[in-house]
Amino acid sequence: MNTVPNICERELLPAGSPWTCPSDHVFYDASVIWGLIGPRRIFGDLGHYSAINWFFLAGAIAPFLVWVAHKALPQKQWIRLITVPVLLGALADMPPATAVNYSSWVLVGFVSGFVVYRYHRGWWSRHNYVLSGALDAGLAFMGVLLYLCLGMERISINWWGSDSDRCPLASCPTAPGVESKGCPIY
Repeated sequence: MNTVPNICERELLPAGSPWTCPSDHVFYDASVIWGLIGPRRIFGDLGHYSAINWFFLAGAIAPFLVWVAHKALPQKQWIRLITVPVLLGALADMPPATAVNYSSWVLVGFVSGFVVYRYHRGWWSRHNYVLSGALDAGLAFMGVLLYLCLGMERISINWWGSDSDRCPLASCPTAPGVESKGCPIY
């Protein structure tokens, strides 16, 4: 970690640097929201995001709607496979992940968990656990290999997917009347 100067310091890193520590920034931002500013000024009657509270009700109703859909359409067997708590729980990891992460996860999950499970169940039952371990080990191995090959030499790679989901307006203030260069005024 000491070989990367200004690690996690977005303002001091060169443009396109991958060492921005998105998980840490999400954690720190959440600490500011819940501790310093307070949830009432963000999600309560004093904040801009009070409508988000309705999603608690939607989260409580969604499993019931899936159950009703399964009872109303028993010929559609795929409806019973929808697990709302798992889908909503997966959103907890979403803020630091990129669109490239989720598209590959959905693709591998669909092929393994639906196509192979449905049409080649014997193969799936023998090899799916090994596939999961291989994907985890491959990720860890490639992380170490990329660090050893590129990180120690301070080589950065810019490709089409590295900046595709970064929004320049995400760092703009949203309070009414606050002006910042390059940001819209609310």
